Amino acid sequence: MVPDFLIQIKEFISQPWPWWVAGPMIALIMFILLFFGKEFGISANLRIMCAADGAGEFSDFFKFDWQSQGWNLMVALGAMFGGYIASHYFLGSSDVAHVSAATVESLKELGFNYEQGNVPLVPEFYSWESLFTLRGLIIIVGGGFLVGFGARYAGGCTSGHAISGLSALQLPSLIAVIGFFIGGLVMTHLIFPVLF
Repeated sequence: MVPDFLIQIKEFISQPWPWWVAGPMIALIMFILLFFGKEFGISANLRIMCAADGAGEFSDFFKFDWQSQGWNLMVALGAMFGGYIASHYFLGSSDVAHVSAATVESLKELGFNYEQGNVPLVPEFYSWESLFTLRGLIIIVGGGFLVGFGARYAGGCTSGHAISGLSALQLPSLIAVIGFFIGGLVMTHLIFPVLF
């Protein structure tokens, strides 16, 4: 028999958290990181993993004290395992994305015939079958390369610049975030309709 308070906790956790809970929690985490002189970002973890595996012998880019950045690797692992635990034990295992009616209408305008409550978490063009088509190759491989190149060229990813960099009032992060939004708008309104 499960105690009532555990059932109530599970019900609370299984609902989307409102902005007035999630926003202050992000702000608190950023304050703690800034207080201890740390910067948050997910894309840096690839460099950390490569340096930990000895890539510094082949390239000077990987010659740095990766152990001082090990905490950031724990953040990435926590996000991965936390997402798995939340989706399988708290949110219920579902392959359906919970999106608004306005999002469903926007998807229909782009040519996707989804109905409310039936939008897949992973679109059908992200599959092994799609990878071996020209469109899939452009989207999956080309897009992945551009995201990786862009994160390296910008000196960080969207989470690093938009959350950590803006919290530290860094002008390069503001410029990068503006670039992210412009790139997203160009992709959504100019490139995506041509591919689909």
